[in-house]
Amino acid sequence: MSADGGKANIIRLFNVSKRYGGKLALDDVSLDIEPGEFIIISGPSGAGKSTLLKVLYLAERVSEGQILIDGMNLARISPRKLPLLRRRFGMVFQDFKLIPNRTVFENVALVLQVAGEKPSYIRKKVMHVLRTTGMEKKANHLPPTLSGGEQQRVAVARAVVGEPSIILADEPTGSLDEHSAQLVLELLMEYHKNGATILIASHNLGLIEASIRGRNIALKEGKLQGISTMLY
Repeated sequence: MSADGGKANIIRLFNVSKRYGGKLALDDVSLDIEPGEFIIISGPSGAGKSTLLKVLYLAERVSEGQILIDGMNLARISPRKLPLLRRRFGMVFQDFKLIPNRTVFENVALVLQVAGEKPSYIRKKVMHVLRTTGMEKKANHLPPTLSGGEQQRVAVARAVVGEPSIILADEPTGSLDEHSAQLVLELLMEYHKNGATILIASHNLGLIEASIRGRNIALKEGKLQGISTMLY
């Protein structure tokens, strides 16, 4: 618990900046996120939305500032502990990042195989998640044979199969039609109801606002512009 009696923050950013050459992608961003929050990171192209997710996942290192995940300082984490940290996260990408020559089942199962789970558990868990995402009947299909909406649902299944406490989604509806986008948002909302902390980076705030209750973190040119609460 925090000092004021609220939940302890699961994510904390202190004056975080990220430079690529001479350009600031994130500029002095400070932010606290509690467990179980649904966060929308909004802003135009180039605002720093994707960069913010990358530094949380440690796909990129910050140039200045500090990030704490469940009290762990990302600047001090050892390479040996990095895989354990990343298991706390599920990632959903706009371009899916599925392995094209592996089946839907194999793409989702890979997360649990890397974690060293037993084959019997993997099969049971993967099929459960595919049923939940409506992709059970496509378990033996290869990703290139699926529609964009179906591939994104597989990407969601892969993100949640390890039961991460935090799900990061980078423009998960950006390449989808409105119906498919709505289905993906509803899936993420279901996992949020089960207790996951969810951060979605999106420029399509209109679609998000119509679907989600949570906080909107607005970025522009790498700077935090404001934080507001969105209601259904």
